[in-house]
Amino acid sequence: MAGVSVDGPSGGRRSLDSEINMIPMIDLLMVTVSFLLITAVWSQMSRIEATSKAPGDPTEIVTPPKPELALHVRTASAEKFVLEWREGQAVVSSRDVPRHEDVTTVRGNRIVRYPDLAKAIEEEWKARGAHRDLSDGKSDRAVMHTPHEMPYGSMVAVMDAIASPSKGVVRGTTVPAFATTLATD
Repeated sequence: MAGVSVDGPSGGRRSLDSEINMIPMIDLLMVTVSFLLITAVWSQMSRIEATSKAPGDPTEIVTPPKPELALHVRTASAEKFVLEWREGQAVVSSRDVPRHEDVTTVRGNRIVRYPDLAKAIEEEWKARGAHRDLSDGKSDRAVMHTPHEMPYGSMVAVMDAIASPSKGVVRGTTVPAFATTLATD
């Protein structure tokens, strides 16, 4: 038990010793700890493990979907561009395009274009693109691979060449043939 010594009043009386009952405080502490433990167990029990498989034919083998065809434009070489059609990691076809810059200056700004690349990309899309129909809401995927040191103007010129083929015009808006993704080498 815990005790407290309280000095008594002056005048020669003896001091008064009081004892504090610790049992209610210990009971309160035990109830609090038990609520904490119960709450921790309930929060673990509320999670559902969903690892079981649905019933069905156990011999049936589910084949994964075929990866979608994508055009990869590689720009690392100083002499040529490489156009690769890929299904996942597998290269379906590859084509080299000479790197000829068409440079113009407008109001002091240097503008770079790659007309041979734009023409080759359009030919490749017309030959192998999966979403050529205007009514198809999807676009083919193009991945542009660039080195870190490639100038910004050249990068924009390659993006313009990728954006040059279009499906057509819907309600005054040109529908692009490719959705472009940028990847650095």
